[in-house]
Amino acid sequence: MVALEGGVEAPRVILRLRLELLDRDIPGAAQPYHTAAEMNLEDAQAFLNRCREATSLAAEHAIRQAIADLVKKGFQAAGGCVLLGSGRRLPDLQAILRAHPLLHTAEGELYREALRTGCTACNLPVCGVKEKEAAATAAQALGLTPDELARRIAEMGKLIGPPWRQDEKLSATGAWIVLAANYK
Repeated sequence: MVALEGGVEAPRVILRLRLELLDRDIPGAAQPYHTAAEMNLEDAQAFLNRCREATSLAAEHAIRQAIADLVKKGFQAAGGCVLLGSGRRLPDLQAILRAHPLLHTAEGELYREALRTGCTACNLPVCGVKEKEAAATAAQALGLTPDELARRIAEMGKLIGPPWRQDEKLSATGAWIVLAANYK
């Protein structure tokens, strides 16, 4: 998660952190669909429901804590942006559990949905942008070329110091989209 402040022209990173979204007390929760693939369908559904609920609660807790940290620093959270997958609709659970690539896709969707649910529970407006379209969406919203956007995102990382991983760059891009939407 990356939070930005300032005007749309020159935002700066004020918070970056990794949100812990899994309940370590649930064996197999780190890759719930992989774990569920070894179960019968009824048990798999019950296990996934438990993981989904725990993950949503963990996301809500982490988002509440991040908002509290921002408030302590004198900021107010304007919204959240969840980076989405391709948007292809998942098949039924039985089909997911039979196809290894779909296990990964379903797990990504589980975590994305938990983040959206967590934002909603915290009364934080949330938008979704496909990860592959985030740079183009941000560039268009900000009136920048994709190269200029990439340069400015890289500069943000230099100001806060390493590491400045790809997921943080993408999160900063999403945060900038939210910032732009709130300044219109």
